[in-house]
Amino acid sequence: MDEFVVYVLYSRSSGKTYVGFTSDLITRFHSHNHFSAKGYTARFRPWEVVHVEFFTTKHEAMVRERWLKSGAGREWLRENILF
Repeated sequence: MDEFVVYVLYSRSSGKTYVGFTSDLITRFHSHNHFSAKGYTARFRPWEVVHVEFFTTKHEAMVRERWLKSGAGREWLRENILF
């Protein structure tokens, strides 16, 4: 059975956040910090995982990721998760 993870990354050096989802958090986290040579996550390394949520369907994870990227979701992150 597949399990999907919505995750929030935080860069202490820049104060930036990144929200994503995956079925393999360890590999995805490693790719954000080491593999990609360009793009948003490459610019603000290092990243740390500050929040994870688990879902049984890809659709549920995608809906939650979309919400966390919305204005209300970003506000919730600031109030409940971020430093």
